[in-house]
Amino acid sequence: MSVNTLAVSKNVKEYKCRKPQYSPYYQCIEDNYEIFERVYERKYQTKYGYFRSIVSKVIYQYLDCGILHNGFARVKCRACNHEYLLAFSCKRRHFCPSCHAKRVVEFGEFACSNVLKNVPHRHFVFSIPKIIRIYFLFDRTLLKELSKIAWKVLGLYYKNVVNKQDAAPAAVASIQTFGDFLGFNPHLHVLCADGCFGKNGMFYAANIDLDAGCLEPLFRHKILSMLKRRGLITDCVLL
Repeated sequence: MSVNTLAVSKNVKEYKCRKPQYSPYYQCIEDNYEIFERVYERKYQTKYGYFRSIVSKVIYQYLDCGILHNGFARVKCRACNHEYLLAFSCKRRHFCPSCHAKRVVEFGEFACSNVLKNVPHRHFVFSIPKIIRIYFLFDRTLLKELSKIAWKVLGLYYKNVVNKQDAAPAAVASIQTFGDFLGFNPHLHVLCADGCFGKNGMFYAANIDLDAGCLEPLFRHKILSMLKRRGLITDCVLL
């Protein structure tokens, strides 16, 4: 007869509920948000645009995040019967510090394990001039167009460089909108495979020194043309 033992490191920390309701960040939002919502139309709408309904949804989900009496799961180890309560989280990016940090790590691990291939990559940043950023501030659907246009520009560039039939580019893109009314800066980060993939899975590397300036004219043309089609700018801006 043999006896197997499981050694547990003394460095393993016991899970403790983070109790976000005691943080200054949480208390500031809890104490002031309802007042902010009531006065927004009168004090801030002219400057920052209409109040989007998603804001209230994000706020109230955050205020429920990580608090046991708002719901929890009971986690139990089948081997040692140790158990603890895990409070439900809001799973929101950016606004909730805890959930955002977790989602960033999870997305990075997912991208490395399931999306990105073991090939050379380039990091691109697509930004737009200040004179047209205001349109993206008041109409966030334009951010989708920003992403689509950047993808088309990169796709055309890599297909032209590789010059292989049925070659397909690959990329992961992330939209960021840091800043307020005066400093609002919508831009796009793209991690792009430095080449194209064939239908057989073979990767064709670009093998050239890329000059980012060669992408700017086409990107600028497509962004301004999109804004003109929507009636947001005129030929005066295009010039």
